[in-house]
Amino acid sequence: MTPQELENLAHLRRARDLIDRDYAQPLDVPAMARRALMSPAHFSRSFRAAYGETPYSYLMTRRIERAMALLRAGATVTDACMAVGCTSLGSFSSRFSEIVGVTPTAYRTLEHAAVNAMPTFIARARSRPSRQTASQHPQSRIEEAGAALAQ
Repeated sequence: MTPQELENLAHLRRARDLIDRDYAQPLDVPAMARRALMSPAHFSRSFRAAYGETPYSYLMTRRIERAMALLRAGATVTDACMAVGCTSLGSFSSRFSEIVGVTPTAYRTLEHAAVNAMPTFIARARSRPSRQTASQHPQSRIEEAGAALAQ
């Protein structure tokens, strides 16, 4: 990688960290692009090239991931929806079903004893929703670092 590519990746990581930290806040692509010190169009293209999904898709996946944890803990679907920053219950339910494969209500009623028995960091990694397989794009910073070291 060139020094410029490494610098761009560092800027993209700042934006991804913003999403991971402030997922429940109102975030839009221009705000994320500002964090990455890029124009919105360039940021969207670069983010997708680096992480395999658009910034908004990444944001929604993180929100669904957090909602899954809330639903496992017994929160209502409406409470989980609002707690992760979604304002439309219908859009939240549609996206949840698309990513997880079941409705939020069905997910809430499933047995989660195995996940609840795991340490939190393992449960989070094992239950993380994903649109692509790990062979297509790294799903965690640990896998990302391992792939970078292997090169």
